[in-house]
Amino acid sequence: MNSDTRTKDTRGTLMMLGASFCFSLGGILLKIIPWNPFAINGVRNLIAACVIGLYIFFTHHRMKFNFTVFMGAVCMAGVTTMFAIANKLTTAGNAIVLQYSMPIWLILLMFLFFRKKPSRLEVITIALVLIGILCFFFDSLSTGRIAGDLIALFSGLFYAGMFMLNQFEKGDALSSMVIGQFLCGICLSPMVLRETVFTPPVLAAVFVLGSVQVGLAYILFSIGTRYTNPITASIINAVEPVLNPILVAVFYGEVLAPLSMAGAAIVVGSILFYNIRKLKA
Repeated sequence: MNSDTRTKDTRGTLMMLGASFCFSLGGILLKIIPWNPFAINGVRNLIAACVIGLYIFFTHHRMKFNFTVFMGAVCMAGVTTMFAIANKLTTAGNAIVLQYSMPIWLILLMFLFFRKKPSRLEVITIALVLIGILCFFFDSLSTGRIAGDLIALFSGLFYAGMFMLNQFEKGDALSSMVIGQFLCGICLSPMVLRETVFTPPVLAAVFVLGSVQVGLAYILFSIGTRYTNPITASIINAVEPVLNPILVAVFYGEVLAPLSMAGAAIVVGSILFYNIRKLKA
């Protein structure tokens, strides 16, 4: 490996690690902001749209406007809104791990829309992830958090829809992101007028949530994927569902129950194993 290749690999790995860390801040920041989740999501997306919009402007990225991009924007709005709601109704760990089941939704959507039959590996992965998900729901039956778990699970569906739509020739991830974020910002930000707590710590948390946890995270991710091979990227991406609940446990005192921990290990382990095996094939 020559020095240029080694430098690019190092840069890509650092960018992906930075993106995963930024994404993982979502759980703790959403927990400590005492606002309605719709208001939080509206303001954070408005801030993120400005950050990513500046990135698009300075990098001269050409925006696309078509039906595929718009549907991707709707999915972007759906995944961020549902994730914000789920974080208020269930544990941060449950929310992020259930959203991390996105590849399973993607497999099912590809079968429904394109009649692409799942492989043996995909069937096994789906079965294992379903076992992990059942662990979360059995645990939630006793805690009353089943509504939050369901919303978190469906946030993974919107995430899969965005990913699938952006694979089409007319799709463009950055365009869908900015449009979806502006949609959320315009529609949901006015709900912040109902809030009463605007202390400096709360406003700082909202700013970091929009500019760093969403805006900077997606910029680092878009750069990191240029220089990181898919296997490395998929392994680093697993940092988020692991680090997210750890940060919440340390700084907020919210800890996953043993059954949910088992479910998280099954879901994250299964998805990670699936990604590595698929990319090596």
